[in-house]
Amino acid sequence: MDSFEWNKIVGAVLGTLLFVVAIKIVSEAIFEVPMPAKPGYVVQGVPAAATGSNASAQPAEEPLPDFGTALAKADIAKGQQVSQRCQQCHDLSRGGPDKIGPNLWGVVGRARASRSSFSYSTAMASSHAPWTFETLFRYLKSPQAVVPGTKMTFAGLPSAQDRIDLIAWLRTQSDSPVPIPPPAPKSAPPPSVPARPATPPASAKPAPGAPNGKTAPPSKAG
Repeated sequence: MDSFEWNKIVGAVLGTLLFVVAIKIVSEAIFEVPMPAKPGYVVQGVPAAATGSNASAQPAEEPLPDFGTALAKADIAKGQQVSQRCQQCHDLSRGGPDKIGPNLWGVVGRARASRSSFSYSTAMASSHAPWTFETLFRYLKSPQAVVPGTKMTFAGLPSAQDRIDLIAWLRTQSDSPVPIPPPAPKSAPPPSVPARPATPPASAKPAPGAPNGKTAPPSKAG
């Protein structure tokens, strides 16, 4: 087979490849499917990806509740129901084993990354500060935001009330429950400022030579 025949074969192969690529580009342009504005369903526990202008916008920091009031009014039974989502990766019983995550008995008030039987991530083990009500409230909303690099892939609980109820129930799962702090004192209303009296309008000055503000008669010529 001479070189002319090889050139025809190579040209046919390249032409076929170019034709396939062109068909692919044209078909994608014709049958392009736009992204839906709202997903058809949400997979529980998987964080939603930020798109468009929301990707660069930083969410406002959530204010902390008054735990002295919120925990006292929390629905502990509802918190136990919420804890079922934690039990997929954690055991919450006294003396229970570690699972994908560490055992959570007595977690409220416990030092972070303090169970010697569990292998924590480097990010989680970088601090041994206690799990206070405030820390748990923020961590349960978005674990990756509070401890970047943690092995916990749970997306978090967006509902503040769910987190309060869960923390109230977790508090009871301990040999020595952390006491609920006293309610924060109510701030006094700002003092009222007395209204300033209205300034009376200035009276018109009488014309020169006119007694009691009366206009002087014009003088006669001559």
